[in-house]
This record gives sequence, C-alpha cells and structure tokens, in this order.
Amino acid sequence: MSKPLKWALIAIVCLIVVVLVAVMIAPMVINFEKYKPAIETEASKAMGRNVVLGGKIAPSVFPWVGLALSDVSVENPSGFSEKHFVSVGLFEVRIKLLPLLTGAYEIKRFVIKSPYIVVETSKAGKSNLDGLGGAAKPATVAGSKSEAPPESPKKTGLPIKSLKAEEFAITDGRLLILDQKAGTKQEIKDVGLILTDLSMDQPIGIDFNAIANGHPIQVKGTAGPLGTPIGQKPIQLDIVVGLLEKINARIQGQIENVLEAPRFNAGIQVSPFSLRKALEEADIALPFNTADPQVLDHIALDMTVSGQPDRVVISDGKLTLDDSRITFQGRGQAWNKPDLQLSAELDRIDLDRYLPPPSEKKPSKEDKARTPTPETAETDYAPLRKLVLDAQLKAGQIKAKNMIVQDITFKARARDGIIRIDPLGMALYEGHMAAKSTVNVQSRKPMSKATVTLDDVQSAPLIKDLLDKEMIQGMMSAALDLQFSGDTADTIRKTLSGNGKLQFNDGAIVGLDLGGMVRNVQSAFGLAEKSSERPRTDFSELVVQFVANNGVTTLEVANLVSPLLRVAASGSADLAQETLNLRIDPKFVGTLKGQGDAKERAGVMVPINVGGTFEKPKFKPDLKALLEQPLPDKEALKEAIPTEKELKQDLEKKGMELLKGLTLPDRKKD
Repeated sequence: MSKPLKWALIAIVCLIVVVLVAVMIAPMVINFEKYKPAIETEASKAMGRNVVLGGKIAPSVFPWVGLALSDVSVENPSGFSEKHFVSVGLFEVRIKLLPLLTGAYEIKRFVIKSPYIVVETSKAGKSNLDGLGGAAKPATVAGSKSEAPPESPKKTGLPIKSLKAEEFAITDGRLLILDQKAGTKQEIKDVGLILTDLSMDQPIGIDFNAIANGHPIQVKGTAGPLGTPIGQKPIQLDIVVGLLEKINARIQGQIENVLEAPRFNAGIQVSPFSLRKALEEADIALPFNTADPQVLDHIALDMTVSGQPDRVVISDGKLTLDDSRITFQGRGQAWNKPDLQLSAELDRIDLDRYLPPPSEKKPSKEDKARTPTPETAETDYAPLRKLVLDAQLKAGQIKAKNMIVQDITFKARARDGIIRIDPLGMALYEGHMAAKSTVNVQSRKPMSKATVTLDDVQSAPLIKDLLDKEMIQGMMSAALDLQFSGDTADTIRKTLSGNGKLQFNDGAIVGLDLGGMVRNVQSAFGLAEKSSERPRTDFSELVVQFVANNGVTTLEVANLVSPLLRVAASGSADLAQETLNLRIDPKFVGTLKGQGDAKERAGVMVPINVGGTFEKPKFKPDLKALLEQPLPDKEALKEAIPTEKELKQDLEKKGMELLKGLTLPDRKKD
C-alpha cells in the first residue's frame, strides 16, 4: 500500500471516530433547553397557534436517533372555553441511525402518552380548527404568469425499503367535541392503540380500544402485509369491530393501490345480536317505543362493499330483522349530488310491532281545545333537489295499521327535485291496487299528484282492519285522480282537488237503515219501535262519483240500488272543516228484481238531510219536502204507512212525544 493511500485511510477512520464520538457526546454537552424558545417560535408559525414545550427535550443520537418531549401543548385562539387545542403528556420516538442511509426504518420506540384533543365550536359558530396550519397562500390572479412552470407529475410512493418497529403505542388518549352553540358534548376517552409485528412483509396486528360517551369500542385484527414498496400489492384486512360489548362486526377484504387511487373490496358480517339488550346493558334508552317489546331482539347483516372514495357498490346484502328477511344491493356516487341506485326484496314484516303502542286514553274535546297547535318548522327540501335516485322494492307481505297487503311492487325515481313513483302495485283483500304519483319539490312547498285504481277489493275486512269499524260491505272498485300541495294534513285537505269514482256491488251500509228512515212516517218521526238488530241498508249497487276543488268535495253522482229502494244523494263535504252538507232522496220500486227493476213505487217518501261533522253526522228528515209531496193513492198509501188502527193506537201512546219533538219549518207553537 502506498504511503499517501495509507495516510488517507487513517485520516478517514479518525474522522469517523471523531464524528461518532461527537454524536455520542453532543447530547450530553449541548444545552437543548437553550434552543427551546426558538423551537417553540418556529412550531407556532407552522401551526398558526401558540406551541408550548413544557417539559425537557431529551434527544439521543447513536445508535438510535431519538427525541423525547413531555408536556407539549398547542393552545386555542381566544374565545374558546378550553385553553388547549392539543396537549400531549409524552412523545417519544427512537429510530436506528445507520439503516436510515439505505432507506430502512428500524423503530425502537414510538410512544404517545395522554394525547388530549379538543374540537370546539364557539357560541358565535366559530371552530377552533379554522386557520389551523397558518395563513393560506394567496391565490394566483387569473391571467397572470406563474412564477414557475408546473411540475411534472411525480411518481407516488414512500421512500421506505423496509420497516420494523419493536414498540408502537398510543395510550390514555382523549377526544372532546364541544359545540357551545348547540349545547352538546361528545367525549371519547381511554383511547389506546397498539400495533404489533409492524413490518412490510407480514400482517400487522391492530389492537384499538376506546370508550365513547361511556360505551366501549374495540377494534382488533390484522392489516397487511404492506409490501415493498408500500401500496404496490393489495393490502389484506381482517378486522373485528366490537360495540357495546354485544355487537360484533367482521371486515374481511383488501385495499388496492392505497397511495394513488385506492380501491377496496370487503365482506362485512355482523353477527346476530339483540339491539334491545345491548342498549339496556349500556344504559341507553331506545330512541322510540315499540308496541311489541320483543322486537329488535335478533338482527344480523351480511354484505359485500366495494368501490373507491367517490363511489360505493353494495352487493349480496342480507339483513335479518327479527322474523323478516331482506336481500338488497345498490350503489352510490357523487356524494355532493348523491346518485343512488337501490333494490331490495322483503319476505314479510309486521310494522305494527315496531310502531309506538296506541295511547290508552284518547284526548277529550276540552284537552284538544286547551292544547295549542305546535308550530311546525318548514321542511328543507334542498337535499331532495340534489338527489338522483332509482329504487325498487318487492315485498311478499306487509302489515301496517292492521291492514295487510301482499305482493307489493314499488319503483321510485328522483331527479332535479321531481320524485316519481311508478308503479306501486299490491294485492289487497282479494283484489288489487295500482297507483302512481309525482312529488315536485322544486319550490318551497311540494306539489303532488296521484292516481289510484282499485279492482274487486273486499271493503268490509279492509275497513275493519284499517279503522276497526264496520261501515260498509261489498266488493269495491275505484278510480281516483287527485292533486294537492303542502306537506301537512291541514294543507293537503285544504288544497285537495281532482275527481274520483267509487263503486260497491252486492253489499250493505252498516249502522244505517235508509229504507226504515224513508219508507214511512213512523220512522221519519222517530216513533217506530227500535229493533234489537243493528241497522243496515243492503244494496246491489252503490256508485259515488265526485269532484274536489280546494278541499270541498261535491257529489256528481251518488246512487244506491237495493231490491225495494233507490236512493240518490247530492251535496258536498268540506274536508278542511270536516263538515257535511248532503241530501238523500229516496225512490221506491215495486218488485224484488233489484237493480234491473226501474219501476217506481208511489208512496210517502221522506228525504233526509245529512249535516254535522265527519265524526258525528246528523240525520234529519226533510219535513218541508214531505208536506209538499202529492198525496198517494189509497193502495200505495197502505203499503207506505201504517193502518188507521195502528196509527191511532200509536198516536195515543206517543202523541206527546210527537208534539214535543216535532218542529216544522216556519211554524210557531200555538
């Protein structure tokens, strides 16, 4: 070896020794506390907030490059209740020095203890996140020349050839979310995260724990391997999430191209659980009461979710809700203007089990009068104006308000604030219903249109199940074409317009004996003996045709045909005021041929005026019209009214009642 080369090598070795000695001695001889104010100043500029290093700075250089900081805090601007935005009890990181030169990261220790973050909104609506990171750089004026040419796209990726960590932990963390304006407080405490087997060539163990508003959250599983370089190969996920100590969800899948344009594909399985029991053990009240205390006791979910940050696809969805089974799929994209496509099939569900239980006591008139009508806030339809929707539902059987419908088909589409439902079809009490509707929410108040047709529906069980009343029997068909505006019951009743036709065949009006009311004087005057049987009016056909204009419904055609009676009705009903103004005119027929017999029977006929309200209608004979009728012939009179002997006996017995109860129009008592 030549003498110059020898002395050069000796010089290099000496230099390395001097550097290593200096690196090891420097932390012991340099007073880093002296530089703390400068570090705080630069950090404050970078954060846009006042940064305080309360504890000592403890550096290390060889063989582990490290730094330990304690009692570090980032303060809030003025005007917030909490002094600190972020505070950390201890931050310590130690990385091996020499491997860094080759792009290998060997972490001895990465520990954060007692991190405390407060996200706060002041009473004035200002957030402590505003302005974080310093002032924004001024935007370049449009049309001006750029200071530097645009940079060519750089290849993304992390300059890490290998990664290994012996200890990675965050312990005793806390997150507090305060909204002074809304008066709300959310807290997540006891946050802990431990990563094990942290490397690039094997799955990384994840163990996360926290308590959110007093309720435990657990996340355990593995992610990886990360691969070399990171993100070039799919990252596998196998994670179990635990909520409220009763709800467990497993996520198995992968994330591709994580650093550039991430895509994910994962199966999500939620094991069967009782939501009711989980909430009870966590001392959380169910947000609504249910008529059946056994519902929400068995819930399970299984589905596949794939997509990218700006779009999601759900497939093979299966939901179990107590006794119901639902399969579903869908997609969503463009979240600023949601574009959704959904489809679902339901076998059966009893919605009455999930609705609130019926009130034991009905409010009296006095209670209703004393209870002020609450002011309803106006609904904001802006989200619906942005919505793009294509949804369809099929259901085998649905029970709601005691009404049972089957074979339901439903399709809904929405775009630019117009929602169309077409078709809506279902099997309904031995018949069928078909409907379609349009709801326009482009303006402040929605405008709605609907057409409904009913074919061969058995009206008696339908009304019994829906209203728990016996009002009418018979096979019903209907055709309705209606429009209205608004979104409250009062507004809808006041603006309802359109037309409709209802027809009942081979049935009866239950609770009303029209024949008895109109066929003789005794019934009209209330002198006849009351029957123990419930009154009813049988008919072979009942047709009602109406037009509605701003809540006032007018009868165009209303005819009832029974074997011995024809009844025509006219008048109107005010839906907003819930009042009636109707007149019933009877006509007798001479045989039992029913609908095919048009022969009128002569006799005393008593027209009936119907007034009052929907809840309590009032029926009164039109005595003035009765007195103006022409006298019938003798034979017809015998058939229409009682015999002379019967009438005399009845008048002697009930004459006083007649005089007390009789009030004729434009007549004064003697």
